Amino acid sequence: MDKKTFYITTPIYYPSGKLHIGHSYTTVAADAMARYKRLQGYDVMFLTGTDEHGQKIQRVAEEDGVTPKEYVDKIVDGIKKLWNLMKITNDKFIRTTDQEHVETVQKIFKALYDKGDIYKSEYEGLYCTPCESFWTETQLVDGKCPDCGRAVEKTREESYFFRLSKYQDRLIKLFEEDTEFVQPSSRRNEMLNNFLRPGLEDLCVSRTSFNWGVPVTFDEKHVVYVWIDALSNYITALGYLSDNDENFKKFWPADVHLVGKEIVRFHTIIWPAMLMALDLPLPKQVFGHGWLVLEGGKMSKSKGNVVDPVVLIEKYGLDAIRYFLLREVPFGADGVFSNEALITRINSDLANDLGNLVSRTTAMINKYFGGVIPETREKGEFDLELRSVLASTKTRTEEYLDKLQFSAALAEIWKSVSRTNKYIDETMPWALAKNEENKARLAEIMYNLAESIRIISILIQPFMPETPHKIWAQLAVAEEDRTWESAGQWGAYKQVSPVTSGEIIFPRIDLEKEMEALAEIEAKAKETAGAKTTKPALEKEEQTQGVALIGIEDFTRVELKVAKVLSCEKVEKSDKLLKLKLQCGTEERQVVSGIAQYYTPEEMIGKVLILAANLKPAKIRGIESQGMILAASDDESGKLVLVTVDGDIPTGSRVS
Repeated sequence: MDKKTFYITTPIYYPSGKLHIGHSYTTVAADAMARYKRLQGYDVMFLTGTDEHGQKIQRVAEEDGVTPKEYVDKIVDGIKKLWNLMKITNDKFIRTTDQEHVETVQKIFKALYDKGDIYKSEYEGLYCTPCESFWTETQLVDGKCPDCGRAVEKTREESYFFRLSKYQDRLIKLFEEDTEFVQPSSRRNEMLNNFLRPGLEDLCVSRTSFNWGVPVTFDEKHVVYVWIDALSNYITALGYLSDNDENFKKFWPADVHLVGKEIVRFHTIIWPAMLMALDLPLPKQVFGHGWLVLEGGKMSKSKGNVVDPVVLIEKYGLDAIRYFLLREVPFGADGVFSNEALITRINSDLANDLGNLVSRTTAMINKYFGGVIPETREKGEFDLELRSVLASTKTRTEEYLDKLQFSAALAEIWKSVSRTNKYIDETMPWALAKNEENKARLAEIMYNLAESIRIISILIQPFMPETPHKIWAQLAVAEEDRTWESAGQWGAYKQVSPVTSGEIIFPRIDLEKEMEALAEIEAKAKETAGAKTTKPALEKEEQTQGVALIGIEDFTRVELKVAKVLSCEKVEKSDKLLKLKLQCGTEERQVVSGIAQYYTPEEMIGKVLILAANLKPAKIRGIESQGMILAASDDESGKLVLVTVDGDIPTGSRVS
């Protein structure tokens, strides 16, 4: 009998820069699901890749003086390295520049044209290049793109259109009859009420204003526009319309497309309509997860609030990052990412709970029995409940994973971690060890602990690829006792060698010190990024003695004001920071400044300084800083001097 199949996809990523932790969120979730299904015995196809065509790529490449292909090749290489670092087990990585993909997209476009579902007309409207989206006047927010907030361009050009409106009624029927097709249900309701029921317009599917794309075979001044090109990857990757379509026959329709909520519309309206037009089965489900939010806004390369997954993995380990991403936020909802939340979760769940459980257990087995649990054991109070909880954890975990509820699945596993830790407190093995007569009972307790950890280590495999192997090595778990099926069977643990107390799996982290270290890393990263960003511009600007000249309009954007120090104190647990209260006209401002090595709080009171008053507020060590005071520094001597006002002038006066 053939294996059951499972096909899962992530969006193909637009290679416009470095990936942030939000991209990793989707891919780690898909990887966890793929690993889970493989453990269950499924034949899995896990697809990810890159969407490499479009006007934005062409423009950026031209600015960098390279071809679009050279530009994307470099970025794609970085993406693949990141997925390798994160141990992403994708079965295929598709690029929309792959020749097989290009040829199949051309066949799809021609088939839809021959059917009459694509026709030529003229497009006139508003276009956002970064988002590659068309908008009407009413959809704009303050005259700008509603997604990214950037300016839009008026565009008028000859285009081919897909008859999206033709499939409106069929799509409404799909949404109403198959309530599982779009999940969570809030996304389904949004698509129905905001897009489908108000009415669909035909979709622009070709462009002539740029040429970095898949050429339309029968009209080569046109290139296929992003959505037919990009969305088709889910079937072109399987060999659809190629000489080898075995994977298409085997894996299509997809079991689930995992996408961010911002692209649910394309995957649940445009993509199904395309498949209907091609007379192909629809994917079984599209799951639109929420955003990871940082400092009150969606993580985005365009906004600069990017968190580098490579840095985090190097500092805390891969499994800690994967665990946090999947545990912290219910999948489908928005969540907040912060370094403090990450470290807190590592300390509480991984160091205190799981890591401590493994360390205590291996230490006790070594101390009391020389690393080998005796065969003679005696059951006692508390054993039955522990076994009941652990033996049923697999079933409950699977119920949540089948619904893509990763956080809930991990919460169930951690109930078993907590119950096992409680079992140690209930049985008090250290007290039993004082009397030789208790050896048989003590042996049973050690076995129950080892068996509980064995079950837990198997169930965390989809989420944490490295930790289970560390646990198996320390507990000497036999290979045949590591199967997914055995996680539902109590009593499978057999030692193949003595237990060893290895490295601490998850060491505790000093939160205060770590936050300071991360702040320094972040500051250096921003400084480096700023230098890289401004260098090309500086080369093009007029320069005087190596310094770029700016216009008066650039200078006047910074609002400098006179401010007086009313009070000043050191920031707790910091040698560098002072917290100042400033009088600036009729308002008071709080500013945190790294000048404690140069000025005492007492020296600061009464000083009249220059304040950069229109900077966005920032949190430093949890304290809001509402601006920045100006200082001059000498790089050679390390000396720093504050910029002060010479003369009597009211606070709040503008410096010009």
